[in-house]
Amino acid sequence: MNARFYAPSARDLGSEIELPDEEAQHLTRVLRLKAGDSLAVFNGHGGEFAAIVTSATKSRVRVRLDGRAAAKPELPVSLTLAQAVLKGDRMDAVVRDAVMLGFTAVQPIVTSRSETSLAALARSARHERWHRIAVSSAKQCGRAVVPAVAPPITFGGPDTLTHLPSPQFLLVEPGASALTTAVAGVDATAPAAATLIVGPEGGWTAEEVQRYAGHAHPLGVGTLTLRADAAALVAAAALLARWKLV
Repeated sequence: MNARFYAPSARDLGSEIELPDEEAQHLTRVLRLKAGDSLAVFNGHGGEFAAIVTSATKSRVRVRLDGRAAAKPELPVSLTLAQAVLKGDRMDAVVRDAVMLGFTAVQPIVTSRSETSLAALARSARHERWHRIAVSSAKQCGRAVVPAVAPPITFGGPDTLTHLPSPQFLLVEPGASALTTAVAGVDATAPAAATLIVGPEGGWTAEEVQRYAGHAHPLGVGTLTLRADAAALVAAAALLARWKLV
């Protein structure tokens, strides 16, 4: 199996394109490919290609797109994850797993109990890091689509996430809301799009749950309290099973 590389400029058959710097370095310094070697290229928007290295130096790699390849099919439902930013590198794992599960977009949010701020996230360039992780995860799991990772926003009132698809499901802890619906109570017909909203390590405040319950469906996945970095994975898998998509 040929190694896969991310090249957002890959579009037209027969054209020669230049790989992004990180991809070029991986090709030459890690895999040690050279001119004439075969590889697979995907553009992050669903395009998958068979390609040939035409030139390779330590800092620059050009490839020719020789043919289209069949991309792995995407889920029939467009899933967005609105995830409260977690401590340390836990958010990295959430982004990686979201790509693996088939999410099409990730919206990081800063909530009342998040242990960070928008300013701190900007200083640490976390947004750029999450994009690189999304690319890497797409390469590993064979997706030709790289989910968009949006810049972090503050989780405020019900209008905060109106730009994200509905229905929206607010994942809550056991007993957090009298309006909580179990996964078995969710409509079994898969929607065209949906958003899963997941809180931080300390959970949602009662005010956040009450404020958002009228806009999103409070969702429970059983009696156990899940780790914040595993909650999205478990809830998404349960919803996909409910919709008979896995």
